[in-house]
Amino acid sequence: MALDQSFVGRTYPPTEPYEVGREKIREFAEAVGDANPAYTDAEAAKALGHPDVIAPPTFVFAITFKAAGQVVADPQLGLDYSRVVHGDQKFAYNRPVRAGDRLTVTSTIETIRTMAGNDILDIRGEVHDQDGAHVVTAWTKLVARAAEEA
Repeated sequence: MALDQSFVGRTYPPTEPYEVGREKIREFAEAVGDANPAYTDAEAAKALGHPDVIAPPTFVFAITFKAAGQVVADPQLGLDYSRVVHGDQKFAYNRPVRAGDRLTVTSTIETIRTMAGNDILDIRGEVHDQDGAHVVTAWTKLVARAAEEA
């Protein structure tokens, strides 16, 4: 069943703030195998002009994907999450995510389309810090696979 096109442009309320911790950044950098010292050493980050350690570029995926959960869980949209796969992800940064940031995400459905029976949903997540400054925009593409023929 195709998703309702009237949801295009729908914006969901901002998430509760997520506080970015040094340890979370370090753990993420280790998990993705990135040894950049700006991710684990405050002095190295400061030498590059940052006030504290910064996060690898894909770190923000964890909070933007969680925020996209508001869209996925919207019963009126009718998305069958059991059939969803992650299709794509991209980011546009104003500045790096830093330890100590308190980030909120506001999700908006940008497009809904159907291809070969699959519903494709593009969600834009606008990430702001505790001062309301824009940090990054993340785009998440979800693909709800077509139901199998009986």
